Amino acid sequence: MSRNVYIVDARRSPQVKSGADLARIAAPYLGHYILRQICDAHNVDKENVDEVIVGNTGTPAKYPNVGRVIALEAGLHKKTSGYSVHRNCASGMEALSQGFDKIQLGRSHVVFAGGVESMSQMPLMFNKEMTNFFMDLMKAKTSADKIKTLLSFRLPHLKPIIAIEQGLTDPFCGKNMGQTAETLARELGISRREQDEFAHWSHQKAVAATKSGRFKDEIVPIITGENRDKLLDLDIGPRENSSVESLAKMKPFFERETGTVTIGNSCPITDGGSMCLLASEEAVKKNQWKPMARIVDYHFHGLEPERMGMGPLLAMHGVLKKAQMTMDQMSLIELNEAFAAQALAVLKALQDSSVSSRWGINEVVGDIEKEKLNVNGGAIALGHPVGSSGCRIVVTLAHELKKRKAQYGIASLCIGGGQGGAMIIENLER
Repeated sequence: MSRNVYIVDARRSPQVKSGADLARIAAPYLGHYILRQICDAHNVDKENVDEVIVGNTGTPAKYPNVGRVIALEAGLHKKTSGYSVHRNCASGMEALSQGFDKIQLGRSHVVFAGGVESMSQMPLMFNKEMTNFFMDLMKAKTSADKIKTLLSFRLPHLKPIIAIEQGLTDPFCGKNMGQTAETLARELGISRREQDEFAHWSHQKAVAATKSGRFKDEIVPIITGENRDKLLDLDIGPRENSSVESLAKMKPFFERETGTVTIGNSCPITDGGSMCLLASEEAVKKNQWKPMARIVDYHFHGLEPERMGMGPLLAMHGVLKKAQMTMDQMSLIELNEAFAAQALAVLKALQDSSVSSRWGINEVVGDIEKEKLNVNGGAIALGHPVGSSGCRIVVTLAHELKKRKAQYGIASLCIGGGQGGAMIIENLER
């Protein structure tokens, strides 16, 4: 039996560039306080939460199951199950989709689903030589053996392996995510100027949204600072002084000689968390909750890793087909901006069947009007905390649909490894 799945509430933390105000906060603590705030706001009986599902990619060694840690830190009953999911950039959306499935199938009634990522705390690792050095030193039984091992040490042993760099490089095609964006820019004729203009546009919208208090309802402030004396309630990333001219001065980062993708027209590395309270119709009635939205459906789709940025094309096409809906019915679209080149490539393919046919879609999926797309800015300005973003774009979408009293919206993102994810929601507060 198919059941309605409701979003009772959807919130997120401020998003902050790595190494800044959230750098000292471990991943679970970017989510547990949001869950607790939602519980307090809706009088959630902490003994009646069935599941906590959390997306996370850089699993901290100290917290191998972030979802369970968040559940317990938030004060939920120990009987509440909690687990973590990993689908690269769409980990947060994967958490939502699993919560959706469990409620639809009647296995659960109250589920917290979201995502967290502390990209600041992704580790530097010892290389193979240094690891072997430590192993040999531990196995040395005599003083002579220890001295011999110590004398084998060389300075290159200290060269670290950067976890985040490895994680952003595809093991099959050997390209990092920026290089896959370069591939799309080159193949689809997307210019440097177009990318810089798109990036500037993202910053303009995010700055305007921040100044007008557009994010106030979705952001749960967090206490930061060395002495826990600072209340952070705004995103740190959108640049008020952004200009196309300043962006044009930046050098290509991923293909330095011939490339067009720069740090300026790419999303920054970011810390942040997001969380949604999902509920069945029975739970909504029992608790007298007034849900803000309904999840209509979702879809994930795979494609070649070297063109992973086109994932949203396939995912949005797939979810619209499942829901028997069209792009014209979508009042708002949240398309995660991993790279300006990648987002522009998806927009081009959605309206041009000669492009989309390269991925087996022989029709126009739908032209997205600028007035509908990432209306409060996207990841180029707001950042992309990888484990959270798939949920964050749904959070932002739900709140903006509510503000505009619009009915349907779609959230979509590309996924490292060659996938795309998309989710349609319906605003219930019109």
